[in-house]
Amino acid sequence: MKNLSKYIAFAFLGMAMASCGDDYNDWANPQTNPQEEAITIPGLTATAADAIDLANVSEDSVSTFTLSTAALPEGFQLADARVEVTPQGVEGATKTTFNAGIEGRAAAADLSDLVVNAYGKRPTARTFDAHVYLDAVKDGQAVLIDAGSINIVVTPKAPYIASNYYLVGDMYGEGKWTLADCVKFNHSDADVYEDPEFTLMVTTTKDNQYWKIIPQGNIDAGNPWEIQNDPKGVLGVTKNGDDAMSGTLVTSVTKDDGTTDAPNAAMIAKAGIYQITINMMDYTYTIKQIAPEYYLVGKLQGWSDKLENKTCLMYAETPMVQSYTTQWKDDANLKIWLGSDWADWNSAYGSATMADANTPTGSLKSANNAGAIICPEPGAFYTFKADFSTMTYSWTKLENQNPTEFENVSLIGVGGKWGDNDDVDMTQVTPHNWFIETTLPVGGFKIRANHGWNAGGNWGYTADQKFTSTGKLFNDGGSGDIKIATAGKYRIFFNDITNEYAIIAVAE
Repeated sequence: MKNLSKYIAFAFLGMAMASCGDDYNDWANPQTNPQEEAITIPGLTATAADAIDLANVSEDSVSTFTLSTAALPEGFQLADARVEVTPQGVEGATKTTFNAGIEGRAAAADLSDLVVNAYGKRPTARTFDAHVYLDAVKDGQAVLIDAGSINIVVTPKAPYIASNYYLVGDMYGEGKWTLADCVKFNHSDADVYEDPEFTLMVTTTKDNQYWKIIPQGNIDAGNPWEIQNDPKGVLGVTKNGDDAMSGTLVTSVTKDDGTTDAPNAAMIAKAGIYQITINMMDYTYTIKQIAPEYYLVGKLQGWSDKLENKTCLMYAETPMVQSYTTQWKDDANLKIWLGSDWADWNSAYGSATMADANTPTGSLKSANNAGAIICPEPGAFYTFKADFSTMTYSWTKLENQNPTEFENVSLIGVGGKWGDNDDVDMTQVTPHNWFIETTLPVGGFKIRANHGWNAGGNWGYTADQKFTSTGKLFNDGGSGDIKIATAGKYRIFFNDITNEYAIIAVAE
């Protein structure tokens, strides 16, 4: 030990000389030389603790290693440790450091961040190459001690998440609770522990529709009820018939006698269109009633979330399938807002890849960090279509890349006024898409181009067409009036390429 003491003494001498200049520091704090190489003390080595499963850690700290007993030179004491770690099997991994006490205990939160940052949240045992260093301190000066290399094994804390989930319930028909009736939730291509949200659009035609959620394992077993009252089993709620629009999902309920049983069914109270979102990282659900009005936000309207720029309404083929046709100029980036979610970026639909995507097809995700959706060929005419029942989208290029252009598109006949000076002009908000918010009396009107009847645009209803708030108009001199049965303020949208329209009453 004499030689070791001499080695440490020399180390201190160098440190003291380095610190005796004009840049004097408080000697009460341990000083270290950044260039100093660690030394070893015979018999002082670190041994890895048992593998750590953070799901089973109830304290703020956890043991990562233990130190063997070794005599230190007179007057020296060990101070805090630091552990340099590198994740195994991660290409391009960088070395990071966490702090620990000399007894080897480190903050559980630090280990959680360490493993999640390196590998993600999936609860799989992960191995780190680690090197333990300690300070030997005497009289406010520290010498770096090398306690050797170990492997630290950590499993992040996370619940069980199946690869897929399915909805089963009354909304799919009376008695529709069998394997064939299970409808799969939509999910991105990401690992479920990185993206734990699953979504599904459902339409209920009756009130009081009960539902439960089936995990992929039961589907694979050929019986949706194969596993129940189990962490990997059927999901439901604690209270039977719970019609809350958000809540906690459970895999079992506790009965009065203390035993557990399968979860109860939740319920959607009123008929309508709903989006169900489940977050399996925290086992919660949210149900949102949908009024099927979807608006584009993006370069085409200046990425504005102001109400006056709520002008790019998608045209409804069905309540769940919506489209928009135009020339996609500039960078051709977009996202989608449900009308009731306007200006809420956390609810904007974008690319489920969580990065900007210019592919002809893709998946949708409603999240603040969803990527922008980009036309595959900026500057060209395309139809963008979104299917919210499958959470997918597609781009289709128009065969005619030179559609007829109109200087004006206007309403004519409003209030019985059909004269040459009675046009009520719409505003072209994007190429070939027109918009106006105006008050309409009871009666009929048509839409025409360039303030005339023979300018290539004379749009109205067919002979047997009844009024609906969305649909297609007929471009012909023989087309009939669009009949308004209730006077009031309306927002009117029209596409002169596809002849699609929307007439939406404004609540006052």
